[in-house]
Amino acid sequence: MWLKWWEKISENSWKIQHHYFQYIGSKRVAKAWWRKLLIAWVLGWTVVSLWIFCYMRLQVTEKRKETLASMCDERARMLQDQFNVSMNHIQAMSIMISTFHHGKNPSAIDQRTFARYTERTAFERPITSGVAYAVRVLHSEREQFEKQQGWTIKRMDTLEQNPVHEDDYAPEALEPSPIREEYAPVIFAQDTISHVVSLDVLSGKEDRENVLRARSSGKGVLTAPFRLVKTNRLGVILTFAVYKTDLSSNVTPKERIQATDGYLGGVFDIESLVEKLLQQLASKQTILVNVYDTTDHSHPISMYGSNVSDDGLQHVSTLNFGDPIRKHEMHCRFKQKPPWPWLAITTSVGILVIALLVGYIFHATVNRIAKVEDDYHQMMELKKRAEAADVAKSQFLATVSHEIRTPMNGVLGMLDMLMDTVLDVTQQDYVGTAQASGKALVSLINEVLDQAKIQSGRLELEAMRFDLRAILDDVLSLFSGKSQEKGVELAVYISDQVPEMLIGDPGRFRQIITNLMGNSMKFTEKGHIFVTVHLVEEVIGSIDVETESSSKNTLSGFPVADRRRSWEGFKTFSREGSTCPLSLSSSDLINLIVSVEDTGVGIPLEAHSRVFTPFMQVGPSISRTHGGTGIGLSISKCLVGLMSGEIGFVSIPKIGSTFTFTAVFTNGCSNPNEYKSQQIDNKSNPASSEFQGMTALVVDHRPVRAKVSRYHIQRLGAHVEVVSDLNQVLPYISGGKTVTNMILVEQEIWDRDSGISALFTNNLKNFDRGIPPKLFLLANSIGSSRTNAATSSVYTPLIITKPLRTSMLAASLQRAMGVENKGNPRNGELPGLSLCNLLLGRKILIVDDNNVNLKVAAGALKKYGADVVCADSGKKAISLLKPPHQFDACFMDVQMPEMDGFEATRNIRCMEHSINNWIQHGELSVEAYANISNWHVPILAMTADVIQATHEESLKCGMDGYVSKPFEAQQLYREVSRFL
Repeated sequence: MWLKWWEKISENSWKIQHHYFQYIGSKRVAKAWWRKLLIAWVLGWTVVSLWIFCYMRLQVTEKRKETLASMCDERARMLQDQFNVSMNHIQAMSIMISTFHHGKNPSAIDQRTFARYTERTAFERPITSGVAYAVRVLHSEREQFEKQQGWTIKRMDTLEQNPVHEDDYAPEALEPSPIREEYAPVIFAQDTISHVVSLDVLSGKEDRENVLRARSSGKGVLTAPFRLVKTNRLGVILTFAVYKTDLSSNVTPKERIQATDGYLGGVFDIESLVEKLLQQLASKQTILVNVYDTTDHSHPISMYGSNVSDDGLQHVSTLNFGDPIRKHEMHCRFKQKPPWPWLAITTSVGILVIALLVGYIFHATVNRIAKVEDDYHQMMELKKRAEAADVAKSQFLATVSHEIRTPMNGVLGMLDMLMDTVLDVTQQDYVGTAQASGKALVSLINEVLDQAKIQSGRLELEAMRFDLRAILDDVLSLFSGKSQEKGVELAVYISDQVPEMLIGDPGRFRQIITNLMGNSMKFTEKGHIFVTVHLVEEVIGSIDVETESSSKNTLSGFPVADRRRSWEGFKTFSREGSTCPLSLSSSDLINLIVSVEDTGVGIPLEAHSRVFTPFMQVGPSISRTHGGTGIGLSISKCLVGLMSGEIGFVSIPKIGSTFTFTAVFTNGCSNPNEYKSQQIDNKSNPASSEFQGMTALVVDHRPVRAKVSRYHIQRLGAHVEVVSDLNQVLPYISGGKTVTNMILVEQEIWDRDSGISALFTNNLKNFDRGIPPKLFLLANSIGSSRTNAATSSVYTPLIITKPLRTSMLAASLQRAMGVENKGNPRNGELPGLSLCNLLLGRKILIVDDNNVNLKVAAGALKKYGADVVCADSGKKAISLLKPPHQFDACFMDVQMPEMDGFEATRNIRCMEHSINNWIQHGELSVEAYANISNWHVPILAMTADVIQATHEESLKCGMDGYVSKPFEAQQLYREVSRFL
């Protein structure tokens, strides 16, 4: 029936697609729509070409602006640098005058000496027109000064108010300076400006302000642009004060004024100086330069250049002449207009031509659609046949899985019920053997079906969020009993860099780990099995995660095969200077590398080439001794490939083997806040809140094993410290700043010297610094450790049996520390009371057409105290689940005659939906329906096949989950606990 239903849907889908493509390929549609599409194409690319032209023209303009800015900044920098050179030389001359004129009596400098010196050193002041020195003269000293100099101090303000031409200038015609408290007559001047000798600079407006600022600040100051005396050209004066003595750095302005001897000024003829500078540049004719004094932004003063320009582009460069009060700018413009943007024109036109050619090609292609229409119909027919064959193959796999697993469900279920009865030792052994054989057969069936799906290419991976650490804890639980029987140490370590939650297929990842650990457990009789999980980036970037072959740096002390050789052939590690490409394509991708290390018998060199070959064993004796089909590693290799990873191994006979694989997942923590909340609520830390703030001390001399113990204890939220022997414990806990709450001693150290162990427990019992810490013993097997511990002292340590898992470790510490367990049981260690508490008194309906399955399911649920009602068809289930009813849940078989579980579930959900709507609209009384306004009974699918499509269909039709046959306590608890 299921096959007919799929064939009907497939046939209807093919008809719809056939008519659709037939309509699209017809000439009528081509004539009606293609012309419009072609016109839209031409218009669209015309717009695109215009946009490209505008964009490229804008780029040319931006480049022209950058060129102008570069040229303008270059000129501004040169002018500024030359000004700074002149300014430094003028400042040096002020020091020279202070030393040789005022510092010597009689003075070593006169007008002639000063003129000759300034003329010979003019090259050091490339942009100055001249230099002059004015001495400070008080009014009381004026008469004597004028007699000494032989001339009268002249006033300058009349020249500023009434400028005269250079030919009309006569110094003797100038008026004497009016009476003031002090004067500043020029006594020395370069020949180029010798006409300023005897002029009182304090009588000029600009010069007076300049002189007063220079002597109070001690720095060089500039005047605003003004017309120079005699030349009547625009210029500025740079003034430095000359002091009597060297002044300290913290001298006050008043002290500076009193110590002033005179003023040295440098005259800058801005127009001629800028012109000389521009002549030094080869491209002086390319741009126009204007220099402005912008101290007053509202009225800038033009110092050089004209305002005529043919181009709208302009760039402004800031000039810094050392005076913080005066602001100067250089404005630059291009002289010539920009050229035509020929590159933009040719590019846009070329693109438009190409677009028109492409449109013509498409037009020719559409005209040929009618010719290939028959070929298309043939392709659709072949596609229909291929899909039908694919559906038939999927149905065959589902049927084979269901038909084989259904009787096995009955066998295993009845054996499980038989184990709950009173049996003698021999009977229990027989039943246990039968159960083990049945589970082995189910495992073989699953592997064969997986291999068949691999060969047909139908093996697909799920994408769901899962906790990697919880999965490895579950796998440890599966092998914990076997490892304790053999005395083999079993451990897992996961790097802190690995996120708490990942997105991928947890079931297939678990299958890979189980296959690898199962092989290691088969072939290892002593030593250890060690599983490590890191990020690929850690292994590539850090040597700390590498495992050395030294026995001192392994889990159990036995030598191991160097795991680095197991990934030598990986592409991830063979590319120099790069990690896996997948890890770089998105920040959300997590590339894991997992290693399973054992100290077993190893694999002979001649068998390395066939390790991953399906149905192949290393040798005939291996199959007889250890069993197995030889397809587990083949399936694991395929699953690793589907996870975008690689798998490899290294093995040394009589030393051991190490299998390593990589897998790519998606980060399940999309943001830091979500990551933090998952750390708090994550079930892998059931008691983290109870142990927060506690300190644990691990005593172990093996670094790798101590790191594993630290990893598991830290997952509970406790702080962990490590020491190497018992003699270091008491000094640590006595002298430490923090209180040590628990001490965990490795069994190997405890059993090494019973005298030291007994002395340690006695000292710990007599601990006088508060409450002594709890003492725990980490043991591989309960029997030997319990015996040794019992004889050691009255202060007997509590035993924690390895392998360490978070839930088991938390439960042991909670019992010993007196901490209440608020977490949920997990990791395969479900106590019998957990399911009993969930199912006790619950009324559950089981629907299955097979009487054996009904008995098995009913017996499994009754064992936990459930009140079970059985129905053998979907129609009976609908009548029993019609509201109002008293059922808490329903387990429904998927494949049943007349009405399968999918159809029955859809009818039940439709019935519940109608009744809920009637109650909400007041058409039905809620009291008549047990005061429940929203009816929804949890329905779990019971399925014996392992096809992913079956699971998806069960959720699509309205079921709330599914459990596989035969029932497993962990899966049953996980599904039931979601609803009850």
